[in-house]
Amino acid sequence: MQSYQKLLLANKIWAEDKKEEDPSYFVNLAKTQTPEFLWIGCADSRVPANEITGTDPGEMFVHRNVANMVVHTDLNMLSVLQYAVEVLKVKHIMVVGHYQCGGVKAAMSNLDLGLINKWLRNIKDVHEKHENELLAINNFEERFDRMVELNVMEQVKNLAKTTIIQKAWQNGEHPYLHGWVLNLNTGLINSVSDVTHNDSSFINPIYRFDFTKDH
Repeated sequence: MQSYQKLLLANKIWAEDKKEEDPSYFVNLAKTQTPEFLWIGCADSRVPANEITGTDPGEMFVHRNVANMVVHTDLNMLSVLQYAVEVLKVKHIMVVGHYQCGGVKAAMSNLDLGLINKWLRNIKDVHEKHENELLAINNFEERFDRMVELNVMEQVKNLAKTTIIQKAWQNGEHPYLHGWVLNLNTGLINSVSDVTHNDSSFINPIYRFDFTKDH
């Protein structure tokens, strides 16, 4: 049996187990989704959003990319964000990184990695912004861990800089923004940033949009 065929077999077993536990499980699952959470995480295979949070299908809307980035020109991420905020009305958005992130580590090097250089440039910009703090950490592993945390914190800020989030806050709506980092050695999540809704005070005023004035 080929490895991919094992996935299909496991899927059948999973479906049968779910129906045995609850005959109406898939009937309910097929209904309109109403997740409370949007997870913006790393594409790393060791960080499965539902499993590490103990949530079921339908409870969490998920977007993943290399190093859990919120890039203002990424139409894929922005489309997910807009749908989650404006249609699904999620209450919480979590940017979730993880220690030992390969994307962050690559961005901390000077290696030429081809096409991904353009994506890693966004992480290098975070490094430059916090260079004094990072270079003051002599131990590379500790510096690496801190860079992972700083990257998550900057991506939370990037969320708050979008018109999608600011319009929701302007309308008195959620979401709350959270920055989390998963420790792969323990399986535990470390919270590094929390932002209540309608609070853009932690970003530079130049990024705050005024929706009350005519153009």
